[in-house]
Amino acid sequence: MITLYGLSASGNCYKLQLACAQLGIEHAWEEIDVTRGENLSPEFLALNDRGKVPVLRLEDGRTLSESNAILNYLAQGTRLLPDDHWGRAKTLQWMFFEQYSHEPCIAVSRFIRKYLPAQHPRRASLEALQASGNEALAAMERHLARLPWFGGETYTIADIALFAYTHVADEAGFDLGAYPRVEHWLKRVMQQPGFVPMRND
Repeated sequence: MITLYGLSASGNCYKLQLACAQLGIEHAWEEIDVTRGENLSPEFLALNDRGKVPVLRLEDGRTLSESNAILNYLAQGTRLLPDDHWGRAKTLQWMFFEQYSHEPCIAVSRFIRKYLPAQHPRRASLEALQASGNEALAAMERHLARLPWFGGETYTIADIALFAYTHVADEAGFDLGAYPRVEHWLKRVMQQPGFVPMRND
């Protein structure tokens, strides 16, 4: 059985819980509390030199980090990853977008607002993060005017990747009411077979 190491309240870790639930992948879950520095223990650093969650460990001891790389691994040969070159490339396009243009704004805003004290100096970056996050949400809104899902015509791991932090964007200070297609897409994701909610805190 594979083992996943992560923090349940993290969107990047939730992606993997959701994918496993929807694909029926049995796994062991090891909760790593990054707020207590458990990700910096010698034992965890032996799994991932960067000290970041999530991490996948296979039965043979091999490990893989980076949430979207793990998603891609789990989805190989399943309905959640297109088998044609174009569909796979479009799925990866939106997964790269999630990590480069979406997660650094929305996830970081959520972390600052939810977990850091009111006077923390990182709060000075919230205005810029909000502007960039709204640009990302606007790009998603435009895409959803043309296609129902982020991989194209079918639900894929690109939707899982983007759902993870978009569905809690209100905790990051974003008004999803300004993006009705995104709101409708979120509801459709929650209607997919095997859906499980984030174990938030």
